[in-house]
Amino acid sequence: MIETYFPNVVWERISEATQETIYMTIIALVATFFLGIILGLLLFLTSKGNLWENKLIYGIVAAFVNIFRSIPFIILIVLLIPFTKALVGKITGANAALPALIIGAAPFYARMVEIGLREIDKGVIEAAKSMGATTFTIIRKVLIPESLPALVSGITVTAIALVGYTAMAGMIGAGGLGNLAYLEGFSRGQSDVTLVATIVVLIIVFILQFIGDSITRKLDKR
Repeated sequence: MIETYFPNVVWERISEATQETIYMTIIALVATFFLGIILGLLLFLTSKGNLWENKLIYGIVAAFVNIFRSIPFIILIVLLIPFTKALVGKITGANAALPALIIGAAPFYARMVEIGLREIDKGVIEAAKSMGATTFTIIRKVLIPESLPALVSGITVTAIALVGYTAMAGMIGAGGLGNLAYLEGFSRGQSDVTLVATIVVLIIVFILQFIGDSITRKLDKR
């Protein structure tokens, strides 16, 4: 029955492409989370009036974040081809997409981390300082726990953006559902393949949003 509506769909290819998309998303998301936390903390701590106030470091980190956050992802992939080839050894396949995915998403998430940290009551930080807490203790015991709902909410938004990035990366040979939708769907005029790939992408997005929202609600004590 299903073959009647989707005559050109090879379900083994859909499964394989889905696994590639999930692989790229998860690996890039984990790296983006840690790199984004580091960049976001640097932006917050070195900004005016904070623990590590330093105009030079803040300017350098802010410039890096602003530049790579502003470059359209499809252009970023092309710009990073020499770097990707040097790092991975090739410019096609799921692993070759990871550098661009991480470099494209981490600055985006870093700004969300910074915003989340700025929402913390300054009084809580001052109280920790007055009790003799070191900067690293404040980061571990105050900044991260207090901003956790915002951090999870931000990584959820970033995860969904990464799924979209993998689709764009697929158009230039990274594999995944984007590659399948473009090469085997659009290019060959097989609209049913494109439709199924799109539906699977939407399902992945809905699952990520549901998981992220559920965790955020549990962490948010307000």
